[in-house]
Amino acid sequence: MKILEECAKRRTFAIISHPDAGKTTLTEKLLLYSGMIHTAGMVRGRKGRKAAASDWMAMEQERGISITASAMQFTYKDTIINVLDTPGHEDFSEDTYRTLTAADCAIMVIDAAKGVEKQTRKLFEVCRLRKIPVLTFINKMDMPGREPLDLMNEVEEVLQIHSTALNWPIGTGKEFIGVVDRSTQDCLFFTKTAAGGAQKALITRLPLLSDETKERLGAERHQELLLELELLSAAGNPYSQEKFLAGEMTPVFFASALTNFGVEPFFDAFIHLAPSPHSRLADALNGAEISVEIDAPFSAYVFKLQANMDRRHRDSMAFLRICSGRFERDLTVKHHRLGREIRLSRPHGMVAGERTTVDHGFAGDIIGVINPGVFAIGDTITLTGGFNFKALPQFQPEIFARVQPKDIGKRKSFDKGVLQLTDEGAIQLLRPDDLSGDFIFAAVGGLQFEVMQYRLKDEYGVETILTPLPYQCSAWLIGDLKTFKKTTSALIVKDRFDRPMVLFSENWEKQYAMKQNPEHQLLDIL
Repeated sequence: MKILEECAKRRTFAIISHPDAGKTTLTEKLLLYSGMIHTAGMVRGRKGRKAAASDWMAMEQERGISITASAMQFTYKDTIINVLDTPGHEDFSEDTYRTLTAADCAIMVIDAAKGVEKQTRKLFEVCRLRKIPVLTFINKMDMPGREPLDLMNEVEEVLQIHSTALNWPIGTGKEFIGVVDRSTQDCLFFTKTAAGGAQKALITRLPLLSDETKERLGAERHQELLLELELLSAAGNPYSQEKFLAGEMTPVFFASALTNFGVEPFFDAFIHLAPSPHSRLADALNGAEISVEIDAPFSAYVFKLQANMDRRHRDSMAFLRICSGRFERDLTVKHHRLGREIRLSRPHGMVAGERTTVDHGFAGDIIGVINPGVFAIGDTITLTGGFNFKALPQFQPEIFARVQPKDIGKRKSFDKGVLQLTDEGAIQLLRPDDLSGDFIFAAVGGLQFEVMQYRLKDEYGVETILTPLPYQCSAWLIGDLKTFKKTTSALIVKDRFDRPMVLFSENWEKQYAMKQNPEHQLLDIL
C-alpha cells in the first residue's frame, strides 16, 4: 500500500544534547551530506562567517546557540529525513520536551571531553519515559578528550542503559584519523578537504588486517588498535536491534562533526537503524486508550507554534506532526478542541526558516501551517474525529516578572507581541485570581525573559521594562480554592486556561502548603 511504503522511507528524529556539545553543527552536516547546502556554516565563528542553517532567529545567529526548536525535511540517500533540532540550554527545555513528542527516535550528542552532562541526563530521561530509542554520537574526537572506553562506561552508569560501540576511533585528539567499522572490520580513514569542515571529508576504506592499514598506522599503533577491539569484543555488549528499539540499548558512534570525520558513516548507519513512523496512542472520547495506526485516515497534532518566521507577513506558524494517513494540500479536517472544520490551505515544509509549499505528506512528516489564531499547542486534527492524541506536558514556571512597554504609545504592538509569544508556550501569562494587579509573566528559565524582550524589540518594535518578582517556584492547584490554606506570601493566580496556580517565595513554603492542604494537590507538571 502506498501509505505504508512512504512511511517506511521516513525517519523522524530529534537531536538532543547539553549546550555546546555540537548538536546544531551535526544538523548542519546532515544538510551538507544530503546536498541541501554546498558549504556548511559554523555555529560559532568569526564575524562574517556563514550562520548555521537550522538557526534562523537573529538572536540565535548572534549568540551561536539554538533558542527555538527548528524542523527540516530533506532526502538523504533515498531516505526522507525529518530532523528536529532542539535547544540544548535548560532554560528552553519545555520547547525541547514538546518537540521530543514528535520524534520517533533521538540522536544524543556527547562532548568527548565532558561526557554525560546535566541537560543530557534530563533529556535522556524524557526519551526513556516516552520509550524513544536513542543513538549516541560522541563528538569532538578531534579535540583532547577522555578515553573512549571511559565515555562508554559513563553512558552506561549515568544513564542506566546498555551501550555498544558500532565503530571505534583510530586515535584521539590531533591523532584522530578515522574509525573502524566493527561490522565489516574495515578501517575508514578520513582526509580533510576544506577548512572548518565546510566540505565533505574524503574516505579511504581499507581492511583492518591488511598490510596497507598496518603500514599506514605503523606496527605498534596497529597492534594497539587490535588489542582495543579485542577488549571491546570480550567485555562489550553485542548489538541488538530489538533492545535498541525498546530503549534498552544505545548504539555508540565516535566522530567529529566539526571536521566531518566519521559523520557520513554515522548517517549511513542511522538510516538503517532508526525506526520508521509507527502507531501512536490516543484517548477516545469515551476515555478508552486506543492505538492510531499509520495507515488510518489522516491525523496530526500541534507540537509547536512559532511567530514571525517570515518577517514580511508577521504571521504565526503551527507545526504539525502527521501521525497517520496521507496529507494533501487544501485538506479539510476536524479541529477537535474547537469542534469545527478548518481547511489546511497553506501548508509549508521548512529548511532554516525558508518555506516550501507542501502538496502532500505522510505519517512522520512535519508540516507547518499558517495559524490564524485557531491552533494551540497539543491540538488534535483528523479527518474522522473520535479521539485526541495524548496531552503534551506543561511544566511549572520558576521565574516570574512584570513586563511593561517603555513607551505607552506602543501598547497595541506590545499586546500583540505578548499574545503571539505566549501562544508559543515558552512564556506563560498569569493573572491574579482577585484581578487586583497587572498580568504576571512566568517562565521555566530566566533566559526566556531575555529572549522575550529581545523579540518584542526586534519583531514588534517595542522596548520593555522588566521587573522581577520574588517568587521562586509554583504549582497548579487541584481542589477547592475556597478551602485552600495559603501561606502569607503565596499568591494565587490563574493561567491562560483559567487553571489556578500558586506562586511561592521559597520551596519550603511550597512543601509546607502541601502538608497543610492534604485534600488538595499541588502539581509541577500538567
